[in-house]
Amino acid sequence: MNLSYWEIKSWLSNIDYCIVGSGIVGLNCALQLKAKFPKAKILILEKGTLPQGASTKNAGFACFGSLSEILDDLKTHSKADVLQLIQKRVKGLNVLRQTLGDQLINFKQLGGYELFLNSNKTLFQDCISKREAINTWLKPLFKTDVFSITHNSFNFKNINSQYVFNKLEGQIDTGKMMEALLEKVNSKGIKILNNVQVEQFLEVANSVKIKTNQFEFSASKLLIATNGFASQLIKEHVKPARAQVLITKPINNLKLKGTFHLDKGYYYFRNIDNRVLLGGGRNLDFKTEETTEFKQTTLIQIHLETLLKTIILPETAFEIENRWSGIMGVGNQKKAVVKQLSTNVFCGVRLGGMGVAIGSLIGKELAELV
Repeated sequence: MNLSYWEIKSWLSNIDYCIVGSGIVGLNCALQLKAKFPKAKILILEKGTLPQGASTKNAGFACFGSLSEILDDLKTHSKADVLQLIQKRVKGLNVLRQTLGDQLINFKQLGGYELFLNSNKTLFQDCISKREAINTWLKPLFKTDVFSITHNSFNFKNINSQYVFNKLEGQIDTGKMMEALLEKVNSKGIKILNNVQVEQFLEVANSVKIKTNQFEFSASKLLIATNGFASQLIKEHVKPARAQVLITKPINNLKLKGTFHLDKGYYYFRNIDNRVLLGGGRNLDFKTEETTEFKQTTLIQIHLETLLKTIILPETAFEIENRWSGIMGVGNQKKAVVKQLSTNVFCGVRLGGMGVAIGSLIGKELAELV
């Protein structure tokens, strides 16, 4: 593309900070940089028409971990590391709510429920037996018991008659959150260019040369916030993880309200606009879902529909209105990668499927590296 003098002068000259990715991390990073350096010229590059990855495609869970997920993490992480993960998720959600306000993101603290399949009584017993110990361990952080036991008030089928309930869990409207973030970024004079994919970069002296699919330019600092796509640009241990989702058409008198976790969180569903949104199933075929390709597979979509028919809405007629997928960034450890890669290049990636919870905080931490 041959750019005009005006395009180069207004958009691509004297860039102080170039951020790759206009998701939750990238936008929050830009806001923090602008607050820190009010006169800085900040440019965000986004390869999609809308923020790609998971920021506009997630389920909108304002959560910090179900009981079974916390117990699972304790098998592979130290207690100190797991507590730090939970603290960061709680802090990140507070940063999100403070940045935008509850009304703009339609935050509702309806509570979260963990369901247990009748076929997996061992998991249920393990969670119930350790619930009080986990509550005691988390009490200094939350000043209250997090997990309680409640009964099957939503009349789900083929699950244990008791749920684990987390009164502190909430939900947001993902679209409204990203609209509000984009509007706030625009109001600060931060420029975003969409449909521009960074192909490579080269650090030269006191700047970074950036080559995209559209043009080349230089910036003083480069900050990479591409999460699941990070390995396409940098050599960090970040694997893409596709999450498939579907949503029903509106259902009259839908009683289901809250956020719900099933099978160690590999499945999750919630109410939104009198509909049921359901996602997950990556555990059915981990290798195939380790991809950056946005599509759905028959295996997972059929299983999601089966869950709706046999567990979630067994006595309610429903139709599927839409299906989509998002790309998360995961690794062997749950801790996000926020680091300086070289003199003028930084990254904030590998959010481990907790982008809503920690994305705002990771964006803040990324900006603080500069």
